[in-house]
Amino acid sequence: MNIEQLRADTPGVANLIHFNNAGAALMPGPVIEAMIRHIQLEANLGGYEAAGQQSAELENVYGAIGRLINARPDEIAVIENATRAWDMAFYSLPLQHGDVVLTSTTEYAGNYIPYLQLKKQRGIEIRIIPNDEQGQVSLPGLKDMLDDDRVALISLPVIATNGGPVQPIEQIGALARAAGVLFLLDACQGVGQMPIDVQKIGCHMLAATSRKYLRGPRGMGFLYVESSLCQNLEPAFLDLHAASLLTSDTFNIRADARRFENWECNVAAKLGLGAAVEYALAQGIEPMWQRIQQLASHLRDRLANIPGMTPRDPGAIKSGIVTFTHQNSSAAQVQQWLAAQEKRINVSTSTSRSTLLDMQHRDLAEVSRASLHAYNTEAEIDTMIEALIRLPRA
Repeated sequence: MNIEQLRADTPGVANLIHFNNAGAALMPGPVIEAMIRHIQLEANLGGYEAAGQQSAELENVYGAIGRLINARPDEIAVIENATRAWDMAFYSLPLQHGDVVLTSTTEYAGNYIPYLQLKKQRGIEIRIIPNDEQGQVSLPGLKDMLDDDRVALISLPVIATNGGPVQPIEQIGALARAAGVLFLLDACQGVGQMPIDVQKIGCHMLAATSRKYLRGPRGMGFLYVESSLCQNLEPAFLDLHAASLLTSDTFNIRADARRFENWECNVAAKLGLGAAVEYALAQGIEPMWQRIQQLASHLRDRLANIPGMTPRDPGAIKSGIVTFTHQNSSAAQVQQWLAAQEKRINVSTSTSRSTLLDMQHRDLAEVSRASLHAYNTEAEIDTMIEALIRLPRA
């Protein structure tokens, strides 16, 4: 990859070292420019009129996302964030009393809470797929669980917010298809970081965000729903974009995945998302994935040589999310220390609040999280390591 060009396209790298790409990555120039152009157009022309003038560009967003994940444009809904995209898929499923939802120990609390809500409201059952010896979903264990014909859904993240393994999603998808069970994939930490092909994965639904590894703006995400499933799902709520009022007594829900959208939209952010997808495709997802893994491996090796520092990432395949703990300092103290360096270093703290099952399973209360992207460098990693070596004792 042309790392110099990647960094030249990223104005933020001149001011800081950004290792919080799993939170919100630094946007590249084309994304920033697309959003500013539209905001200026709205200011000078009017919001509705500006959107009308950009109708072709807005339509192209669906095609770009389709190319990114190997889906059809009519299988894509652009929604205000990944949480709402995931919610729109999950709450549309006709889960009933006794139905079983299978998830992983790495499930995000924001997804697990809706499981508990439907357990309370409808009487569904939640079961946790066991891990194998490397910390990812046990495929034999999953296969055994799928023998129960009450299993209606497999739902889990490809990569947890607190790092850990890349789940074997293609094998999970194959098992789900063979069992006739729906598969909802949370790809928030995967899209933009690693190749995601819904045809190879075999997932029926997928939710993702703009702001993380895809490097788009905050407040924007998307949902994929397989076309053969889409028309059988009625969204939890509708409006005049998702459906049409036919008479005073009847309405019709649109046929494509945009039935999961609503009429009002942050148009500038939607165009920013489209620009981010086009930028990622132009760089090449596979080369970015290889570089991210190389950088993360370098960081883990360096961390392992710092006294008192322990890397915390299990998994046969690891991602660009690197988590670690320090025996003498809390994750918050590590984050504050790095942010206070002459050239600010951004990392984040991941607590059991977001991944309760996994953190309890591993007896962890919190971890420091450094999440790398392809525009980061080995020199930036070395600068962070030097700062961590100087970390004051708590």
